[in-house]
Amino acid sequence: QVQLVESGGGLVQPGGSLRLSCAASGSISSIYNMGWYRQAPGKQRELVAGITRGGSTDYADSVKGRFAISGDNAKNTVFLQMNSLKPEDTAVYYCTAESRGYHYWGQGTRVTVSS
Repeated sequence: QVQLVESGGGLVQPGGSLRLSCAASGSISSIYNMGWYRQAPGKQRELVAGITRGGSTDYADSVKGRFAISGDNAKNTVFLQMNSLKPEDTAVYYCTAESRGYHYWGQGTRVTVSS
């Protein structure tokens, strides 16, 4: 019922910034929460940031103060602004949407932080 498309990943130097975007389509009105997860090789997928339709946010301790999640309800889009990037931020980042107790997933966008 929900389709998610991420964009904005790429290669960036340590200390640099990237902004990821996630556009949702389908049964948009049913979504009450969206967010970003990431998964590095050999690591478990972890929650990076989440946001409710009302604007409440939540962050992993590892990204607090560096990342910011925001949403544009009119455009059905969620963003992840990533600043002061570190090599350990390298991962595939996945957009999620929660609707009726089910998590939908995007295809992922790769972020590589390297000099």
